[in-house]
Formats: sequence, C-alpha cells, structure tokens
Amino acid sequence: MNGLKQQIIWITGASSGIGEALALQLAQNGNKLILSGRNKEALLRVREMCNKTAKAEILVFDMVAIENHHQIAKDAWNIFGKIDVLINNAGVSQRAFAMETTTAVERSLMEVNYFAPISLTKALLPYFVEQKSGHIAVVSSIAGKFGFTLRSTYAASKHALQGYFEALRLELKDVPVYVTIICPGRVLTNISFNAVQGNGTAHAKLDDGQRNGVSAAKCAQKIEKAIKNKEYEVLIGKLELIPVFLRRFCPPLFYFLIKRVKAT
Repeated sequence: MNGLKQQIIWITGASSGIGEALALQLAQNGNKLILSGRNKEALLRVREMCNKTAKAEILVFDMVAIENHHQIAKDAWNIFGKIDVLINNAGVSQRAFAMETTTAVERSLMEVNYFAPISLTKALLPYFVEQKSGHIAVVSSIAGKFGFTLRSTYAASKHALQGYFEALRLELKDVPVYVTIICPGRVLTNISFNAVQGNGTAHAKLDDGQRNGVSAAKCAQKIEKAIKNKEYEVLIGKLELIPVFLRRFCPPLFYFLIKRVKAT
C-alpha cells in the first residue's frame, strides 16, 4: 500500500474507534507505533494485532493529567529513541442541550478535547524542534466547523482546537513541523456510547448518525493519506459534510437547512 512507511507514530485514544483503526492501518506498512490510552487491557489487545505486521508498544496514561505530560512525552520518546508523528486522537463527544449541561461537564469536555491535546503537543514539541522535523495530526470534527444541536460544548472545544492548531502551524513553518487537522463527520465507532449527557453520565447508545457513518477503517485510510501528503486539513464523511461548504459559500441556505436537521 502507498501509505506511511518507516515512521515512528504516537497515537492517543488508541484503544478503540478511530484510534484503533489507525493503529491497524499504520501497522500494515511496518511503522513503529506507540499506543496510548487509559485502558491497558484494550491497548494490549490492539498491540497484539499490530505486532503481526509491525512493532508496537503501549504507554498507558490519562490525557487530562496534564501535570504528567512532560514526563509522558519523555517516556514516549525513549521507547524508540524518536517520534516522527503525533496523532492527537483522544476525545469525548456530547449529547445534551446547553441548558441541561452542567458547568462541571463543560469544563471536563474542554479539558479532554482542548487542554489535554495542546498540553501533550507542547510537551513533545521541544523534541520535534531539536530534531528539526515532526508532524502533528489532531482529530477535530466537523463540529469544529459549525455548531450543532446537542453539541454546544463539544463544538466549542473543537472550534478552539481548530484555531489553536492553525496558529501553531504558522509558528512552526520554519522548523519545519507540519500540522494536519482532521475533521471527521459521522464515523461508525463507539463515540456516541461514550458521549456525555448534561449530568456527565454516558449516552450509552449507538446513534443513527454513527450507525450510518463511514467505517473506522475507511476513516483511518483517509487520515493516513492526509498525513502522508502533509495536508493542512481533511474532511471525512458522507452527506454530513455538505453543511461545511454551505456555511462557507451560502450562509443563508446553511442556516435555513441546519435548523431542519434531526439532532442525533
């Protein structure tokens, strides 16, 4: 396959969903992988599958424990002696009206989706700058392009993520460290199961949007291609991507139609 090869790639949120699919996709070409997440047993399962075609190691940690990120980055770097690509994939979605979402839940979503990935990135950046190369990929969402019902804080966190990494890309252009922003739409994963409701409890069901989304494997293939081609941004999905372009090129029609889209 004409994909990434001979790279050392660190993936957060690698125990399931897009992260797991990415690990399996990248392992096919013999890349060396560092798989991170909180669930050690799940990471060991993914590592076992990856090790059939590649070399993979696990690094278990909690993304929101940002006080540990500098040590975690050092530990990750020392596994293979370098890192070529960091894929910030870990995140949590939301299924709640804004008025029903507590401030504590809103803060938690921002910690996981925004503060954690930028903290981990900043912890690893000195290594990239020293070696004068590197690539940061961050999984945002089409919710980072427009707000949507039941996703108020989730959309806010992804909008913030977009702005931060677009600015960071400009700051790192002379190193060079590349930045790719990944904007999936509906992908068939467990994201809706793990999405939080207004009180912080899990949504715990598969939404129709996820059920009819692109496969995690296809999403992973598109992400790999975008990273290989050093793309600034990639949109991944089906018809749900249309509002992104409507909002840009025909705002009145976007605002007319988005009110009529069923919230799931």
